[in-house]
Amino acid sequence: MSTIATLTVELTERAYPIHFSDSLNALKNDVAALRAAGRSVRVLSDAKVLAAQSHVLEQAGFENAEILSLPTGETTKSVEFFSQALSFLAGQAANRDCALFAFGGGVIGDLSGYVAASYLRGIDFYQIPTTLLSMVDSSVGGKTGINLPEGKNLVGAFWQPKAVYIETRLLETLPCREFTAGMAEVIKYGMLYDSNFFKELEQVNTLSASSPELAAIVRRCCAIKAEIVADDEKETAASGGRALLNLGHTFAHAIENVAGYGHYLHGEAVGIGLNLATHLSAEIGQIDASDIARAKTLIERYGLPTALKSPLPISDLMAAMQRDKKNRGGKLRLVSMQALGQAVTTDGVDGALIEALWKTIGAE
Repeated sequence: MSTIATLTVELTERAYPIHFSDSLNALKNDVAALRAAGRSVRVLSDAKVLAAQSHVLEQAGFENAEILSLPTGETTKSVEFFSQALSFLAGQAANRDCALFAFGGGVIGDLSGYVAASYLRGIDFYQIPTTLLSMVDSSVGGKTGINLPEGKNLVGAFWQPKAVYIETRLLETLPCREFTAGMAEVIKYGMLYDSNFFKELEQVNTLSASSPELAAIVRRCCAIKAEIVADDEKETAASGGRALLNLGHTFAHAIENVAGYGHYLHGEAVGIGLNLATHLSAEIGQIDASDIARAKTLIERYGLPTALKSPLPISDLMAAMQRDKKNRGGKLRLVSMQALGQAVTTDGVDGALIEALWKTIGAE
């Protein structure tokens, strides 16, 4: 019998497991236990995932479960589809004993979590991530939400999953572009928290869904995030804390918003944002040119962009940054690096400097 390897996310009020290696067997056991207890299960997913991976649900005991298939892409994280998902549950008279499973990437996970947090003032939900990005980042930590035309993730709630099931074999059907986008979040962990992990990524020749190193890399990313989230679950620390996980993301969210959701995959925008974060760190005297070069080399080696595909208006990008959730007292709060592997929050960066940084990657 194979061993179910788990990582526990320790929170103030409770803990929950992230299942690796034999995660699908753990999923099957949990679904069976829910049904044996008389509880109903529902699934939110998207058309692409169901076309490629519906057999996973069948093998895990979801036969006859009600499944809502939503469109693929960032535009699904919207008020429209949030409302549709709520109506999906209400139309079947789902009660508080219902367990909601998110089967998909970050979009489905974020949307499902917010639906679970909102429906009947909160029902249990579980994450079955199917993309690299969602495995290493969005499925862990309990941030849920949807986008507004004014900005990304402006509506949401902290709502922790009951469990996360990570099976890296699911990535074998993931399009190359989406796998590459997920690498941005992997690289981010090395840049913000673990310089040795960054060095290890530099030493890996290639990385794909079939790489033997991948499972260990995913586990390491989850362990880093779990440790940070355990110390600052709801991002209330006066400085540092969970906000550090947003290295490069203030820039990235602005790019996604101004370019139009879906023009860049989230990880692609993060790649550009990480490059900008290194330049910011150098400009305010925290790192030197060699660190910029190392970061940019690693980002580009994994096929991620470090500049815009086409120009975006700086005025619009700056306006989007002003709506970022991390801002305090009307001032921008950015995440920079004192060194590779050591991130800090930085407040009150001069707007002229940020505008100059935008120009370096093709904004105008």
